[in-house]
Amino acid sequence: MARILLVHGAAHGAWCWRDTIPALAALGHEVRAIDLPSHGQDQTPVEDVTLDLYAQAILDALDAPTVLVGHSMGGYPITRAAEIDNSNITHLAYLCAYTPWPDLTLSQMRHQAPSQPLLPAIRRDGPVFTFDPDMAPDLFYHDCTPEQVAFALANVCPQAVAPSETTVALTAASQDLPRGYIVCAQDGAIPPNFQRTMAERFDPDHVYELQTSHSPFFSAPQELAQIIDRISKT
Repeated sequence: MARILLVHGAAHGAWCWRDTIPALAALGHEVRAIDLPSHGQDQTPVEDVTLDLYAQAILDALDAPTVLVGHSMGGYPITRAAEIDNSNITHLAYLCAYTPWPDLTLSQMRHQAPSQPLLPAIRRDGPVFTFDPDMAPDLFYHDCTPEQVAFALANVCPQAVAPSETTVALTAASQDLPRGYIVCAQDGAIPPNFQRTMAERFDPDHVYELQTSHSPFFSAPQELAQIIDRISKT
């Protein structure tokens, strides 16, 4: 049994893990998900959000050794949290996530990809952006049920720009932790080949693939839980 903390990606919240939490609990894990600042039920003004604020919210949720799972944008804050204080972090698991590279912000990482499927859907308004709701189903949820898509679209929120414009200084604090990467091979948001490129910096024995969209927490929660379980045991 492991303690597992699930960290959502851009414009999402703890709500996106609703189907994965019971799947992990059924495998014997103690699992929870949090809302990062300004997401879900958290009332932090979106204009005040920073990457370090995200990281501190993660650290504040840890009271014992825990596996951190970061989805998409969540790869940056879980890495930053480990860099600040890894004393309660046992593993870092990246679910179709951006992984920090030296001197590159998340926005710069996105531009390393060979294609930019998200770009046409981004609607920026100063320090905040949203995703075009008409484009979101194909980008994020194309293998999800109509109920899951409706649930997601009813809960997505504005996303602060600042966290994606901040680099993460990488040291052994995060890079020497046991780490795993989960590629989503039918992802419409982050090109799967670019996920595989990011995963090349991981031990190949700890790289996994799901034949899903960007949202396996909805479309394949059992399979996702099994992989997270495997990562927690490395």
